Amino acid sequence: MCGRFKLTTPPDALEALFEIRCTLNLAPRYNIAPTQEAPVIGLGQEGRRELRLFRWGLVPAWAKDTKMAGSMINARSETVHEKPAFRQAFAKRRCLIPVDGFYEWQKPGEQEAERLGKIPVLLTLPNQQCFAFAGLWEGWKNPDGTILRSFTIITTTAIPDLQQLHHRMPVILPPQAYTAWLDPSTSEAFLRDLLQPYEVQPITQTPVGNAVSSVRNDDARCVEPRPLIPTELALDWPEQRAGR
Repeated sequence: MCGRFKLTTPPDALEALFEIRCTLNLAPRYNIAPTQEAPVIGLGQEGRRELRLFRWGLVPAWAKDTKMAGSMINARSETVHEKPAFRQAFAKRRCLIPVDGFYEWQKPGEQEAERLGKIPVLLTLPNQQCFAFAGLWEGWKNPDGTILRSFTIITTTAIPDLQQLHHRMPVILPPQAYTAWLDPSTSEAFLRDLLQPYEVQPITQTPVGNAVSSVRNDDARCVEPRPLIPTELALDWPEQRAGR
């Protein structure tokens, strides 16, 4: 699954990578959490890519209220085309979610579990490059007539290197797939073929401190590597490694 991610890439780099014009005043975000706003990329009315702020946690257009948003932060790739909450968005409202890192939590060994709790691990691509999750967005009309625009992140089976953290991972789209993913004319069969575990590049796992565990924290402390641990505990902690 994906419950936290970060985006610290400067706007000019986002423009070059995603072929957009960034008109938002984006500050670095180190700890984006569900129900918060985050940048997403979709197609505007003229068919051009646009960057907008939507709320994380999809609210279907037919929902009576926004209570279900908390359970809609992720959508399973295997069923996204048929689930009532997602099928219309999958057919008509797909988006890219720019990211340069995401987090998972690993449970330490049994002897230290009570004292340490779960250990946050930052997952990045080589050189902490920016990439994109496959996402869906939806518009929901408030009783006052305003529109709430929200999104969800599509997940798939985790690659073997990440299985010790979680059995699911976000769908990471390669740049060559961005156009097809956003194109409303792309066939369902082709879209579903894009929703695969990411094995194009190695994913680096870096254990970090507990700052990221609180949604109140959203600064560089969230990505600081975890202090060295006693040798006797080393086997119970996720290593900092790439492609292993």
